Amino acid sequence: MINGKKIVVVLPAYNASKTLEKTYSEIPLEFVDDLVLVDDASKDDTAAVARNLGINTIVHEQNKGYGGNQKTCYRAALDLGADIVVMLHPDYQYTPKLVTAMASMIAFGEFDAVLASRILGVGALKGGMPLYKYISNRFLTFVENLLLGQKLSEYHTGYRAFSREVLERLPLDANSDDFVFDNQMLAQIVWYGYRIGEVSCPTKYFPEASSINFLRSVKYGCGVLMTAVEFRLALLGLISPERLPRLR
Repeated sequence: MINGKKIVVVLPAYNASKTLEKTYSEIPLEFVDDLVLVDDASKDDTAAVARNLGINTIVHEQNKGYGGNQKTCYRAALDLGADIVVMLHPDYQYTPKLVTAMASMIAFGEFDAVLASRILGVGALKGGMPLYKYISNRFLTFVENLLLGQKLSEYHTGYRAFSREVLERLPLDANSDDFVFDNQMLAQIVWYGYRIGEVSCPTKYFPEASSINFLRSVKYGCGVLMTAVEFRLALLGLISPERLPRLR
């Protein structure tokens, strides 16, 4: 708990048995009230490892996709009474040690959502991010900042924190169940006028860390561009998509 706010860490997992225990060992449990892992029909023993660690574990009988996994994560965290939810990948690509810093930025009322940026600070390339992913990250972020009217360093990190109000208000079920869910969610956060903060986060790329292949990356990039264009068209009043309803 931080400043009287209940902190819940959610772990959207798929085949994370080799890295889960290492991730768990670095979570600042003295500040975290609950943990929830959602196993998206893994082919390994992720769920068993999670249960052995004492983590609240939910198993999807069928794979629902990265976005579908997050939807379950957030519903479970809210059901546990979370005031702040931190979404952390259990593949150990991001350091769990930043949970406290990210949650504090929300707990003390400075921001409504916080992103752990791989671009700020030492940068993603030193952590092993492939060059093509770095270049596409910078290009997509530039376009998104232009169309969403923001100045974020990146939109593609998998390490995020949200206030309860944000998760309760956003129409998350209108979003994709695939990887573009992350960007649709950020577009919604901007649409509703919530404040987004960032912290610098070192990243690690290694064989066990989850990463989508080139073709999935292309599909993701197209989805990101469509999300940004959709936001701008909605802002101009030309369309009114379900995930970006008109605000009165």
